[in-house]
Amino acid sequence: MRLPLFSLATLTLATGLCAQSPAPDADTALLRHLYDAALTDSPAYAHLGELVSQFPGRLSGSKKLEGAVQWGKGVLEKQGVDRLELQPVMVPHWERGAPESVRFISSDGKSAALAAFALGGSVPTPAGGLRASVVELHSLDELKTTDVKGKIVFFNRSMDPKAVNPGDAYGGAGDQRNKGPGEAAKYGAVGALTRSLTHALDDVPHTGFTGYQDGVPGIPAAALSTVAANRLSAALKADPRLQAELVINSTWFDPALSHNVIGELRGSAHPEQIILVGGHLDSWDVTPGAHDDGSGVVQSIEVLRLLQAVGYKPRHTIRCVLFVSEENSTNGGKEYARLVGEKKEVHLLALESDNGGYQPIGFQLGNKAGDAPARAARWRTLLEPYRLNVLESGPGGADVGPLIDHGATVGEIITESQRYFDYHHTTIDTMDKVNPRELQLGAAAMAALVYLVDQHGL
Repeated sequence: MRLPLFSLATLTLATGLCAQSPAPDADTALLRHLYDAALTDSPAYAHLGELVSQFPGRLSGSKKLEGAVQWGKGVLEKQGVDRLELQPVMVPHWERGAPESVRFISSDGKSAALAAFALGGSVPTPAGGLRASVVELHSLDELKTTDVKGKIVFFNRSMDPKAVNPGDAYGGAGDQRNKGPGEAAKYGAVGALTRSLTHALDDVPHTGFTGYQDGVPGIPAAALSTVAANRLSAALKADPRLQAELVINSTWFDPALSHNVIGELRGSAHPEQIILVGGHLDSWDVTPGAHDDGSGVVQSIEVLRLLQAVGYKPRHTIRCVLFVSEENSTNGGKEYARLVGEKKEVHLLALESDNGGYQPIGFQLGNKAGDAPARAARWRTLLEPYRLNVLESGPGGADVGPLIDHGATVGEIITESQRYFDYHHTTIDTMDKVNPRELQLGAAAMAALVYLVDQHGL
């Protein structure tokens, strides 16, 4: 049977504390070797170039994603892992179809095109498009007090510029994209437009997933660039009777078979206990996905290579998982966690990279006891020379988060990511936006934490 949390935590701690651990100077030397290997002879940036150039637009159900699955398998196989597996996962299959279009038409008949992308999961417009009056809102709560029946709702709340952490601003504004169209449909709206989730003021639209409510027919939904959102808002103030026209050509297909890619180095002392590193292979259909999450994929592969490169023999099994379908279902992470429970596997740590390939500054860690950051704090003197100064509590990445219910400590690398949402879910999330040295530092940071947990427990 699966161990309860207290027993598993005790086992994990005892495994680390009772092990024949290296002296602190040995830890210092090993971390230095890992960083040297990452910064002097790393194939990570070349791997990223292969992934984003050969397989851009790796959305669930696409041939590009399945090509990326085989690419990941090939890289791990060539690198020389002890075990390699393609883990079956059923994933949603939505396609954008022919390019969408959005424009507004003023009451005097003049029109202007607006840069936009259909939101992932959007239903299509009727044949010939959808045209209706527009009402601008800044929160979902306004739906309760505004007549939106028969209209296109335009959610135009900006990401909070006062939030120092852009992820907080993203989360604070995200409901208008994730839930807005579904909520608007409930109140009788016929379409939805949302402001792209970015602090940047430009004409680059950002896509992303939207969901609908059971029993309520979906409505066509698209995201406007921030420049386009400002233009539409100004036009509405000048002419409240203007209309918008949407053309979206999307299609939902039956779920498709895909695979999580798993490669591992077998542990020498406790092979049944697992330390996981991972990122997600899929990306939105319009983007090369260099930061989101090509960087996390190649960094996770690189962790295994770095351990091999310095001749380190892990005590526990080190597993790299390249998850699928994070963007529009998290089915890869959910299926992986389901099988962990079925097999009663023990995961000491599950660490994800999905904050872009930027300068790493620390780790977010979470466990059921809530003390994971405090436990990791004993390594501050080892980590601070590499500018890893942040240890904070959190739920881990989207793919590894479900493992907390199976007794794992989950985590995510934290990066200095002020630019991340400039490129997130766009056509400009390209290879040139990733700095090779920052990418390598992220992989080294992950490898350092993996080594410390492998030697000392967490």
